[in-house]
Amino acid sequence: METTMAPKQVAECLLTLVMINLLVVSSFSLPLNRRSLKLIQEINRKGPYIGLITVYPPEEAAFFHTGAFKPNPKHPSLDFSGRRFRVGKIHDKKVVYVRCGVGMVNAAAATQQMLDLFDVVGIVHFGISGSANNSMSIGDVTIPQQFAHTGIWDWVNPNGTLDLDDVAQLDFEVYNEPKGGENLLGHIGFRNEQLYSESGNPNTARPLFWAKTTPKWLQVAAHLEGIELVQCVNSSLCLPQKPKLVVGLRGSTGNTFVDNAAYRNFLFQTFRVSSVDMESSAVVMTSLSNGFPVIVIRGLSDLAGRQAGENPIQTFGPLAAINACKVVVQFIKDLPEAGYV
Repeated sequence: METTMAPKQVAECLLTLVMINLLVVSSFSLPLNRRSLKLIQEINRKGPYIGLITVYPPEEAAFFHTGAFKPNPKHPSLDFSGRRFRVGKIHDKKVVYVRCGVGMVNAAAATQQMLDLFDVVGIVHFGISGSANNSMSIGDVTIPQQFAHTGIWDWVNPNGTLDLDDVAQLDFEVYNEPKGGENLLGHIGFRNEQLYSESGNPNTARPLFWAKTTPKWLQVAAHLEGIELVQCVNSSLCLPQKPKLVVGLRGSTGNTFVDNAAYRNFLFQTFRVSSVDMESSAVVMTSLSNGFPVIVIRGLSDLAGRQAGENPIQTFGPLAAINACKVVVQFIKDLPEAGYV
């Protein structure tokens, strides 16, 4: 006897098949069992969510310290590939939060996992960064409109020729002290990224140097300028001026912690970037590749080498993280309900 399935049953079967396919072909390992699949399905039935991604424990501590995140009482978390994805709400907006780990590989992996596993409408990435702009101070928060991956290099000998497609060039001999002579480190040419995207032709990348965050989300963020931010680490240590939020600048990402005044100045003078970090470009690129909205919110914890003496990240990093989290919470509160876009 021939039987037919109700539309709801068909949809549930298709969802199960899609989830199984995603988990089987994924390069990450999750024990493929009914309990895991059922948990993912149950979480997604309550979606959609806003995906939240931060980097390392002090930023996570600042995020939870806000008290804004309310865990889902039934399904508070899902463990996947060593990461814990936490499910909950902020100001009645449904969110999934994860800490990705330091560096671009971790950031891209966690972002792709977030987009593959969960029914999310977009990604909010946040944390701390160094300031490359003399008009930006420790404690300030930046929400850049675009990011460059400034760690893809052609590194050639002093007499070598850089690729004509390189976006910019750094000559080491310019930094010789005393001036003059040849520097055996030669030259570095800064290359474009290769962006594969849902909107492009399959298996065809296009060159991209500036990866842009989502304009509609930036418009929402722009209304937050003037938000009250934390100025003091404690009762005896305060910043000399009130921190500010600035929307629409540029950011730089590379797998290098920048604590060098000369390189900091080169990045600003060459690319006009105001912040330097180790993850944001990877999060933005991965989100764009999959066709999802994305925004980045970074608190400035140090001057990327411009300071005299030791880097102050240990002293002011927690304050910068708190300020970034304050902006994140307010941004989520202000994000429109209708599709969150």
